[in-house]
Amino acid sequence: MENNTAAKYNMREFLAFTGAKLLEDGKSVFVGTGLPMIAGMLAQKTHAPHLLIIFEAGGVGPILPELPISVGQATTCYRGIAATSMHDVMSACQAGYIDYGFLGGAQVDMYGNINTTCIGDHAKPKTRLPGSGGANDIASFAHKTVIIAGGQSKRTFVSKVDFLTTPGYLSGPGAREKAGLPGNTGPYRVITQLALYGFDDKTRGMKLISLHPGVSLEEVKDNSGFDIIIPEKYSVSPAPSDRELEILRKDIDPTGMLIGK
Repeated sequence: MENNTAAKYNMREFLAFTGAKLLEDGKSVFVGTGLPMIAGMLAQKTHAPHLLIIFEAGGVGPILPELPISVGQATTCYRGIAATSMHDVMSACQAGYIDYGFLGGAQVDMYGNINTTCIGDHAKPKTRLPGSGGANDIASFAHKTVIIAGGQSKRTFVSKVDFLTTPGYLSGPGAREKAGLPGNTGPYRVITQLALYGFDDKTRGMKLISLHPGVSLEEVKDNSGFDIIIPEKYSVSPAPSDRELEILRKDIDPTGMLIGK
């Protein structure tokens, strides 16, 4: 993909664009620092002007004038409907008011379970990771969870996560409900540098939706530690337009702080 697109857009721009296209006008989205912020802003500035963006630190419904450095920056409340608290926005999530949640992960398995705690045994890990933050709450209660896992490989797409930080469909069909989680919630999409994925309604296993431009099916298979469901029909992911790239570069992140130059 890099050879085909390097002259026009970079991978971070493409991931942000792909995430933005998933968001619907009039819905709510819980975003964190980085690409989720950019995806929310791009959606709001294009096809979803009434998207309600919610930040973990308490900003609700802002019309962001610039890219915040963190979820606690004052601009996350700019022209918003509320400047509240982490307690209040997490409570809103638990009450079922959040349509979309954006998350990242060091490891993801076929059921959309996420590990952001450690690589290796928890008692003596090879690598200690940041942990859940609010990710467990978001994935447990948001109606649809979108996972941005940019570096898809056999190290990140694993048959079983080393530590279950954040629940996806757990062990398969019915497992979320058995664990006491709402039945209308769960992983919705996974975005990587290779493809866009969803989840099969019956098996709850991850399945291919579209290959990114220039990516082959063999690359997808070679960079996964589990068998991704390949349907008979799948598409090629759309690329950002010149106008969308202009918004990303001039309006959202003119310094290239997150998307680069």
